[in-house]
Amino acid sequence: MAILEVGINLGKKPLVEIKYYSSSDNILDPRIRAQFLTGVENFIDEAFGDEINVISLSDFKFICYFKKVQVPGKDPKNTEPLLSFAIIEQDTDPNFVKKHLKKITHEFRNQFALSEILSKDPTYFKEFEQHIDQILGDLKFKIDDRLRSLFRG
Repeated sequence: MAILEVGINLGKKPLVEIKYYSSSDNILDPRIRAQFLTGVENFIDEAFGDEINVISLSDFKFICYFKKVQVPGKDPKNTEPLLSFAIIEQDTDPNFVKKHLKKITHEFRNQFALSEILSKDPTYFKEFEQHIDQILGDLKFKIDDRLRSLFRG
């Protein structure tokens, strides 16, 4: 039961990306992942008028939480999804993780102005990673890693 990766995207643009386990775990490239999640979110919204929640694959799940943010311009319908996501092991409770993603999104929006979110490079948001780590606690560790840390103490 663990979160393998967590991040925040604005549409197709990755803003924050934290990998808790090595890339040998076959996790997607950030740009491809952002395009995939945005595409799925747009499809679900257009086809069903619903929101993306959980995408389950054979080895892991994508858990998503998003808020639409207004993009500057005259059209009030011009929005982009500010999407927090986690890639988790199959046995991790998606509802529990989604509560954490909601908190991450809320605190990200409180810490950064919309103008910063729209215009800054991902390096600008690097310090927010520590805040995400605090929110997630030991969810970012696989069970064997949690047990090892108990016996190292």
